[in-house]
Amino acid sequence: MHLDPQQQAARAITRRQMFGKAGHGIGALALASMLGDQTAFARSVGQPQDGSSLGRTDDPLGVRPSHFAAKAKRVVYLHMAGSPPQLDLWDDKPKLRELNGEKCPDEYLKNERFAFIKGHPKLLGSPYKFARHGESGVLMSELLPHLATCADELTVIRSMHTDQFNHAPAQMFLYTGSPRFGRPAMGSWLLYGLGQETNNLPGFVVLISGAKTPSAGKSVWGSGFLPSVYQGVQCRSSGDPILYVGNPDGIDRGSRRRALDALRELNEMQHAQAGDPETLTRIEQYELAFRMQMSVPEVMDITREPQHIHELYGAKPGESSFANNCLLARRLLEQGVRYVQLFDWGWDNHGTSMDNDLVHHLPVKCQQTDRPIAALIKDLRQRGLLDDTLIVWSGEFGRTPMNEERNGSKLLGRDHHPHCFTAWMAGGGAKRGAEIGATDELGYFITDNKVPVHDLQATMLHLLGLDHEKLTYRFQGREFRLTDVFGNVRPELIA
Repeated sequence: MHLDPQQQAARAITRRQMFGKAGHGIGALALASMLGDQTAFARSVGQPQDGSSLGRTDDPLGVRPSHFAAKAKRVVYLHMAGSPPQLDLWDDKPKLRELNGEKCPDEYLKNERFAFIKGHPKLLGSPYKFARHGESGVLMSELLPHLATCADELTVIRSMHTDQFNHAPAQMFLYTGSPRFGRPAMGSWLLYGLGQETNNLPGFVVLISGAKTPSAGKSVWGSGFLPSVYQGVQCRSSGDPILYVGNPDGIDRGSRRRALDALRELNEMQHAQAGDPETLTRIEQYELAFRMQMSVPEVMDITREPQHIHELYGAKPGESSFANNCLLARRLLEQGVRYVQLFDWGWDNHGTSMDNDLVHHLPVKCQQTDRPIAALIKDLRQRGLLDDTLIVWSGEFGRTPMNEERNGSKLLGRDHHPHCFTAWMAGGGAKRGAEIGATDELGYFITDNKVPVHDLQATMLHLLGLDHEKLTYRFQGREFRLTDVFGNVRPELIA
């Protein structure tokens, strides 16, 4: 989506050029430029351009057509923050099990750097059994018995690749296309490209479980250089769903409405003078907050669900849990939310204590997530929503085939590993019951069908009807996109 040439020219003008025209009146030039920005912004989001409409008629979140026919309308991304060990869940390596405890071959360590491994590490075979499931025979660990019943819905990608091996940069790379701060998140790009289908809820919602927020912080649901109306909104599964949305003490809904009407008029006057797109954002966010006072508590109240649905997910109303968040995700998707992002912290299995090792802690995390993920797939399927809802599951990178043994620890754990990891997709036009890519006999390097992070991003956008090379925004003199200057749509992942 390219911005208007008038806006491109305005943004390209240099400070020297602007002041060189001071004889025409700096104030007049600034006003003309800003009014031009107003028109250009309206054109960029498909709004009326006759200059007669201000404020509420300018709708940066209005539904816009996709570049081509879409297979998916919405996304729920399940991120296991800290990165689960693919060799214990998805990528079985009998040879690694056979060589368990032996020193890693020298050829694997040449020019390698690790986050924590020191010296010459020993190979670590998985302590868990694997089996094939479903008619498609997808290979999965015994730690995922519920998800195994959904094997024929999955597209398992065992050849994901990233070039980041620390949590925060890897998470930013996965969601913004860059390991550095400042780029828009994937959900923000989707809202910018497609708009949102609900007026009473945010189009991009974030739900968090586990002991911590993502290492990259709120940057992975920030709007970056896009107008801030496209940023994600974090909701809580216990207590007030969204902080500071409720009315202050002594203010009823009628008073709030009158105050917002007055504030809207002031903002419209400001926008008429300055043409700043962020003024439109401010109007929209105040109005959305008002509407959310009624809609958010209702959609976030899982006590409205029947008991058999609570049992399906393992959800318990009033708790803050991944199970509750999966059920909330389904309720949000049903109400037209475009992109729901779930972060579940606790997958950083280094083996430095029983709270992060493979024998004691990994089974706990699998028990917390396996059942609700399978429930989400089945629930969407029986409601007729899975075919046009894309589910994606991943961490931010992989884990090493070697035991970390940090500071002489006797527990089992794996260090960060960028060369290969596993992700999977379901629904939304993804190929059902498919296994894509392969790694070597130790699970160290990819041997077949490498899928870089940018290719996953490009493919996701394609399933949503967006050409990743055309979904652009001009900033600091050039066109930016989620996939930067990389990315290829991978047809082998698509049904």
